[in-house]
Amino acid sequence: MSKRALCMGINNYPGTHMDLNGCVNDANDWAAELAGRGFAVSKLLDQQATKAAMVHDIQALIAGGVSGDVLVITYSGHGTYVPDTNGDEIDGLDEALCPYDIQTGGGPLIDDEINTLFSARKAGVRLLLISDSCHSGTVTRAAAADPDADDALRPRFMPMGNWLAADKLPHGISGQPLTTVPVTSGGSPFAGALSRMMGDLLLAGCKEGPNNFSYDARISGRPCGAFTYYALKTLKLLPANATYAQWHAAITPGFLPSASYPQSPQIFGSDDARKRQIFT
Repeated sequence: MSKRALCMGINNYPGTHMDLNGCVNDANDWAAELAGRGFAVSKLLDQQATKAAMVHDIQALIAGGVSGDVLVITYSGHGTYVPDTNGDEIDGLDEALCPYDIQTGGGPLIDDEINTLFSARKAGVRLLLISDSCHSGTVTRAAAADPDADDALRPRFMPMGNWLAADKLPHGISGQPLTTVPVTSGGSPFAGALSRMMGDLLLAGCKEGPNNFSYDARISGRPCGAFTYYALKTLKLLPANATYAQWHAAITPGFLPSASYPQSPQIFGSDDARKRQIFT
């Protein structure tokens, strides 16, 4: 059995005016924790995390897995929506991750693409996904924080209008562009790509649905994701044989949501997967 991980963190989003502060720290923190637990870790940070590089490295991670292997993918950065092109989304929108070059040529990594990447894995490969991002909300809330304020409460959600040309924006029932009205779904693109039959598991920083966010935080003066900070904090407090379900229960309601960070981390996966010992 081998253990391998890919940790992705993106603070800088050229051309979007939606930079974050804590995502690279998140990726480095996850990488250090996983390396200490026997994982061979690779990272994609900021300009390394282009869409092409994300696809390549996820594809390579999945392709190299054989039965009994444990694979972990962590992502800290913005989430967004894109207009659905194949008719598989009721609300006409696909959830997506935001690569470094989302606005400068690479475009988003949508849930359909992630599903295709994950579907190539072999039977018996265990896959854990950790997502500190969000995929719901309105422009006014997502853009409300002052990007220059050290203590700004900043959701990790990028409205379509920050990266998609105005003439490409979809319109809602009211006729308004969907960057100015609430989005009603909000699922993580990772959640849509899960295979319960293969024992996949997702730990997500917030609930699905409108106005649920994962926040970019500053704790003890250091930028980080609120979810990542408390996930790692609780992991160090748990016994060696703790399960994923116990880990999730230690994070929420133990630490989140809080007055400072009103987000409720979620766990997605089968009962058997939730009862599995962490990182096995």
